Amino acid sequence: MAEAATGVTGRVTARQFHESAGVRDWRVLGDGASTYFRTGSFAAGARLVQAIGELTGLDEHHPDVDVRHDGVTVRLVTITDEHFGLTGRDVELARRISAVARDLGLTADPSAVQHVQVTVDALVGPEVTPFWRALLGYVDRAGSPEDLIDPGGRGPSFWFQRMDAPRPQRNRLHVDVWVPYDRAEARVSAALAAGGRLVTDAYAPSYWVLADPEGNEACVGAAGGTGPDSAAVDGDAHGQPVA
Repeated sequence: MAEAATGVTGRVTARQFHESAGVRDWRVLGDGASTYFRTGSFAAGARLVQAIGELTGLDEHHPDVDVRHDGVTVRLVTITDEHFGLTGRDVELARRISAVARDLGLTADPSAVQHVQVTVDALVGPEVTPFWRALLGYVDRAGSPEDLIDPGGRGPSFWFQRMDAPRPQRNRLHVDVWVPYDRAEARVSAALAAGGRLVTDAYAPSYWVLADPEGNEACVGAAGGTGPDSAAVDGDAHGQPVA
């Protein structure tokens, strides 16, 4: 299992996370591991949050929790000065949160989670990034000079993709939608059925590039698949291999 290979706080790839025991409720997206518990009421959701809050060790490593009238979304990610991603602590906390939810009779629906990322094409990233950092009130993502994240963990992340030359008559800003690895093909099919166009699937199953009827592009990304064709999926938020 991942934690045995990496240590309690060692880094964990998306695929290692999914292959760990006791985390079948969770899916790795572009910004960590997430799940959704259907509660049926705000009161039931509040009880789940209270139970999660009573777990030990949350002062050292805590989840991000979003409570709505019919369910609770929980996100796990380790953020340090050098790392933005998953560690063995996230694997263990995922197990504990799932156990708490089961004790309350709640069922997880990981197909309901996703992460949205905005990608900006930039000729000179260091000149563009400061504007967006100030405009959004964001901060640099640990270990990356080309990513900005919401310090409150709410807004979409921004990635500044380097261009070698201007691209006339092509959009320079597009949206990346990260979905559970086992929902990606369905999401792509739905977008194509709704009038979209496949630009390329050369990078599947890591990600697919689509375009709307006017040519505006978007990517559907996945991470950490566990099937026989999943090796290419075990990457970071931009499809690059994760050590």
